Amino acid sequence: MRFHAAWGGLAALGVFAIGCSSYDGSTAGPDLADVRSSFKVVQGSGDIAPVVARFRALLGDPLNGGQAGQQAAGRREINWDGVPAAVTNVNTFPALFFQGRGASYGGPGTGFRVSDNDFADLNKSYATQFAPFSGAKTFMPTGSPEMELRFTVAGSTTPAAVTGFGVVFSDVDRQGSASIKMFDAAGRSLGQYHAPIRSDAAGLSFIGVAFDSAIVARVVITAGQAAIDAGLEDLTDGGTRDLVVTDDFLYGEPQALPTGS
Repeated sequence: MRFHAAWGGLAALGVFAIGCSSYDGSTAGPDLADVRSSFKVVQGSGDIAPVVARFRALLGDPLNGGQAGQQAAGRREINWDGVPAAVTNVNTFPALFFQGRGASYGGPGTGFRVSDNDFADLNKSYATQFAPFSGAKTFMPTGSPEMELRFTVAGSTTPAAVTGFGVVFSDVDRQGSASIKMFDAAGRSLGQYHAPIRSDAAGLSFIGVAFDSAIVARVVITAGQAAIDAGLEDLTDGGTRDLVVTDDFLYGEPQALPTGS
């Protein structure tokens, strides 16, 4: 394994960096000239528990879990560990499984997979590459390293937006290989934000962005330079591409979009 210490970066309206390194200019902030919402970027690698805690504080309490309906305040989280065995270690994890928490999945891949063995059942070498952040289970799309997350009012199909989104990545070896892109309800970019490179043996990285209003309607997550695959090795095992998986997702309480937005 190769270990590094670095950060992704940006410079735009109302940006505050919270974490343990400096911006490198590889991240772009909102494209919208008329954005009225300031934002904060939280990122770090290594011992990311304090960084994740800071991001939780920005999103706010309480943790609303699977409580149906739009709540007045707080946040939602997905950590995969409650996913039942029937949809673990298979490529058929339901895209609407977490609609009860206001999140649904899509993207260019062929499916989604929750793993309780760091995807070692696909490729034995992955057991030494990917470490989880919480519990034992991690998550990835199949057929593509890219996935899309859309928000609805929890337990419904009502389109919604959130104040911010953050994700834990495992084994980011190459700068720029893991990122989140955010969009508003009209499809306008709210920026791309790169996760920092791993900096210790645990190999965990976090990137999160919080706005001061609920304007994030869609997030595109890129986890690595290729999809995990039985015949594909990671960069540090002799491969040519950086393979990355995800763990916890954190986001603000989904707020219903105005009709017609």
